[in-house]
Parts: sequence; C-alpha cells; structure tokens
Amino acid sequence: MEVILLQDVKSLGKKGEVVNVSEGYARNFILKKKLGVEATSANLNDLKLQNANSEKVAKEKLDSAKELAEKIEKLSVELKMKTGAGGKTFGAISAKEIAEAAKKQLNIDIDKKKIVLAEPVKSLGTHIVKIKLHPQVTASLNVHVVEEN
Repeated sequence: MEVILLQDVKSLGKKGEVVNVSEGYARNFILKKKLGVEATSANLNDLKLQNANSEKVAKEKLDSAKELAEKIEKLSVELKMKTGAGGKTFGAISAKEIAEAAKKQLNIDIDKKKIVLAEPVKSLGTHIVKIKLHPQVTASLNVHVVEEN
C-alpha cells in the first residue's frame, strides 16, 4: 500500500514522501497515528500543490534576502566606543549593539543571531561584519567605530 507521510517516520522516510508499506503497518500504525494518509490521486495532487507552493515561498525568501543583501552592502553603521589615554578602547561592540544601531540608523531589522562575528569588535576604525540573511545569501555591513567624547 502506498502512503504519503505527513511527518518524518524513523527508518521509513521524511515528511511529504510517498512510501510503499504493508497494509497492516499502514492501517495499524501510519494511518492510526496520523503519520500519513493513503496515496490516492486526490492526496497526490494535494502533495504536488503543496510542494509547488513551498518552492515558490522558498524562491521568494531567497529573492528578498538577495535584495536586502544588495541594500546592506551599500550602507554603513556608526557606533561609538569609549577610549582612554593613547586610544586604548574599553569593552567591545557585540552583535546586539550592531543590530540595534542598524535598526536606529538604517531602519533595517537584522536579527542579532544572523550577525557573524569571529570575535567582538575591540578597536576603532572600519570593520566589515558578515550577516547571514539566508543559507545561500551573506551580506557585508561596514561598521565604523568612532571615539566617544
């Protein structure tokens, strides 16, 4: 009996796959626990429509991420940092501070978890910060760190 899985089933398949199982297993386990539905022509058609819709949504997300990346590449954020004698800096600038500055200065919402910092920014000057907007799209934001008066 062919079954369309509604959820991942260990050692059988992932959500959305059409698998062939014995009738007893399908009736007593898969269908009873609502882990899948029988692969009728109507259900297969619904599956095709869902897959097409999810591909469309994924493409739209990728396009919007690319668009945002192009916008971010052209912009920069300015942050202030306390310094002591001889230009020695105190503290560091974190991803949270960069995200807040981007929201205030550029009106762009960037999740602080998407900002990739190998190490916190601890010096004055211009730093290029990577922002992972999508698994396939990474943008670079210029962060200018200036001395606070």
